Amino acid sequence: MTDTSQRPVILQILDRADKEILALSRADAGAVYNFQSKFRQNPQAHGLRLKQLKGSRLYSARVTDAYRAILLNVGERHFLLVSVRHRSDVYDDLDRYSYQINRVTGGIEVIDLAAVGDSIVGRLLPAGDPAAVPEKPVKAPALFDSYTDQQLTDLGVAEPLLPSIRRLRTDDDLLRFVDCVPALTADVLLALHDEKTYDEVLDLVTTPVKADDPVDTDDWAAASANPATQVTTDDSALQAILAESFARWQVFLHPTQRKVVNHPYPGSARVSGGPGTGKTIVALHRVKYLAERLEPGKDKPILLTTFNRNLAADLRSRLLDLAGADLSARVDIVNIDKLASRIVNEAGTDTKRRVIDEAAALKRWNTFLLELGERRFDAEFLNAEWAHVILGQAATTRDEYFRARRVGRGKPITRDDRDAIWQITERFTKELDSEGVWTWRQIAARAARLELDREARIQAAGDTAGQTLRYRYQHIVVDEAQDLSPTHWRLLRAMTPIGPDDIFIAGDTHQRLYDNQVALSTVGINIRGRRSSRLTISYRTTREILKVATQLLTGETYDDLDGGTDTLNGYRSLLHGAPPTFRGAPTWAQERDLIIGQLRAWANTSDGSAAVCVPTREYVSDVIQWLTDDGIQAVEIGPDGPVRPDGVHVGTMHRFKGLEYQRVIIAGASDGLVPRRAIDHYRDADPKRYQQERARDRSRLFVAATRARDDLAVFWHGPRSPFLPASLVQQDAARS
Repeated sequence: MTDTSQRPVILQILDRADKEILALSRADAGAVYNFQSKFRQNPQAHGLRLKQLKGSRLYSARVTDAYRAILLNVGERHFLLVSVRHRSDVYDDLDRYSYQINRVTGGIEVIDLAAVGDSIVGRLLPAGDPAAVPEKPVKAPALFDSYTDQQLTDLGVAEPLLPSIRRLRTDDDLLRFVDCVPALTADVLLALHDEKTYDEVLDLVTTPVKADDPVDTDDWAAASANPATQVTTDDSALQAILAESFARWQVFLHPTQRKVVNHPYPGSARVSGGPGTGKTIVALHRVKYLAERLEPGKDKPILLTTFNRNLAADLRSRLLDLAGADLSARVDIVNIDKLASRIVNEAGTDTKRRVIDEAAALKRWNTFLLELGERRFDAEFLNAEWAHVILGQAATTRDEYFRARRVGRGKPITRDDRDAIWQITERFTKELDSEGVWTWRQIAARAARLELDREARIQAAGDTAGQTLRYRYQHIVVDEAQDLSPTHWRLLRAMTPIGPDDIFIAGDTHQRLYDNQVALSTVGINIRGRRSSRLTISYRTTREILKVATQLLTGETYDDLDGGTDTLNGYRSLLHGAPPTFRGAPTWAQERDLIIGQLRAWANTSDGSAAVCVPTREYVSDVIQWLTDDGIQAVEIGPDGPVRPDGVHVGTMHRFKGLEYQRVIIAGASDGLVPRRAIDHYRDADPKRYQQERARDRSRLFVAATRARDDLAVFWHGPRSPFLPASLVQQDAARS
């Protein structure tokens, strides 16, 4: 007979319990950590007073004289900490706790029915006057009368909550209720209340978290390991939570996120989703998942890359917090342009060239065409054709350029046009060479060619290559993938062999800020079918702001990085807040009063929690001057982020990518600025290019709006942006 008393005790924390722990005093929270350590050593220790509650799977154990831990026994010597309660609350009403395995997700759900009841009926008695008898309310129809119990449970609603759900009659009832019920129940109810049909909720909310295999509602050990059971994964996580050094994203993942993170893919895979849905979080956890499965070593077989150098630094810091120093040391974290530059430098060529940015390259094109007397093509067109088609597809000869695809490049061009364009770009490139300068796109193209040549040598050598010639990486993880160019993708594809878990991609084309479009299948990356998934819950901003932000995109379509169409269908938030504000002024100078007035009304905005977003750099200077003159500390958002953490941050829409604020003002949202008047000349000359540029400007506005967590105000002068629907402005005016 096996002696199970010597097996290690597993104690994990259910996601909602950590909120209760953090609400305790520092001393009591520390006692929880001490309790955890003692319990793992010996749950039967006399001081812990472990006892089963009324013959159920629930147990209580002593944390301190005042507090008890509520534990769910899910297997032999395996417990979940589901609650930390004052001792007077533990034994009075043992039936208050309901626990089950959700038959849709296979995850464990523990419900405090007393808390659910309080959320509904607690509002009926006036605060501070328990003896008062409220007037009999007019009985409104229940919110979910049109759905049967069977439909609700099929969607994943916890069955013990059905009687309470039938009593929900107002938005206030619902918002109180969802704050203390399991996540899937909350998500389903909010989606139904948002006028989604049963089938839509089934597709968008339930199916992504549905268990892959049939659920055994009696197999608690399997349920505890199910992605739908949101628990800590190790002892250090609890210690970090108690020390308040971990954010919740480092410990608890939503079931849809965890399924993506822990899934073994036969090749490349992609996750998409709107702002705040946790794509970067998933990318970081995916890197940790891959690193944990590496063979021992000191090399860096995993690449984590992104477009922005600022974000690369943030990824490095966050991965260190999440995975620790040892695992992080196995990961090469670098932005894509720096990676390309490193590869070129390793080759020992062109190391003395000076790099110019996109704006400087465009200026050189203008000067070059003026000197050449060329009027058939403008500088913007030639710069884009050179960057995205010639360099993007590594065309080094005229014939290669003639065969190159021009997907998404606007109006078609003739064979004679191609011939002329090739000659012009050849001369332009030679001029740059003679001056010893080149662009980041040229560096990326050179790096891609070097890596493609390396890949060809590896494949030619076959097994004889041994240790002398290998691919640079086993796995590549890309964040903010929508901003990478075709050249970047060719570079990445050449750096890792095609195979299981080779490239993992996180991005959202609705947030594309640069003129980079690609169909990944054309560069050898297959993400179709079950290799592509979507995140739909925003953890950053409120439902009210999210609703406005998605309306800003109305009228545009966005690609899915592989020739199809991406959508934000089902994109939603579980957070609630104030409706956004919309105001106009006759002139830019008068808009100043709206900006300053809003900041004054919000108050306490000098701590870096508020920001002002504008369309151009000139407007940044104006706003900073206005705020400074009014005694408000203003901090500019530069290419490396805000220069200081305090003050009111001010920057262009481009600079706001990757940032987050409690309150945001979007100023200068006027016609001619959003979208830019400069794109009007494409309307007739190149309608497809015109639509692409409008879509990019919509994306900038969308990104800016979704930087706000709690409050959003949108201002303009003169005619407002056509991207701002009249209905939003009218709704705000009606509230005022």
